[in-house]
Formats: sequence, C-alpha cells, structure tokens
Amino acid sequence: MYFFLIYGAVVNLIGFALMGIDKKRAIRGAWRISEATLFFAAFLGGALGTTLGMHLFHHKTRHWYFRYGMPALFLLQVFAVYRFLR
Repeated sequence: MYFFLIYGAVVNLIGFALMGIDKKRAIRGAWRISEATLFFAAFLGGALGTTLGMHLFHHKTRHWYFRYGMPALFLLQVFAVYRFLR
C-alpha cells in the first residue's frame, strides 16, 4: 500500500512538472515535450498532476482532447483505485 502512495505522488509530480516545463518551452520557442509523452505520464497514473498543471500553467487548455481527456483519465484512475481497494 505504501508503495502505491509513493508511486502516485511521484508520477503526479512528474506529470505536473512536465506541463510546467512544456509551457515554459512553448513561451521560449524551444524544443517541446510531445503530447504523447504528456498523455503517457497521465496514463501511468499522473492524470491529477497533469490536469492541475494544465490549469495552473494555462497550458493545452484549448485542445479538447486535453481539456476533457485528462479529467476523464483521472476519473478512470479514481474508479480503478476504488475498485482495487474495495
């Protein structure tokens, strides 16, 4: 159980950081983090972190697949954890 809490915290911090890093790179016109990488981080359990980063950094909020996809992934992850712990 302790492992899952640590894993969840780390993967969400990574997802949050990826959104912030990509936003900063977008502003500077530098090399960007691919959308597939951002979704992969969310898929691995970091949907909460990427969603929070998306809204805090105002990044990718115009893309419907981010605006609806990230929260949908988060809800699926909450449901999966609920089913696993029940």
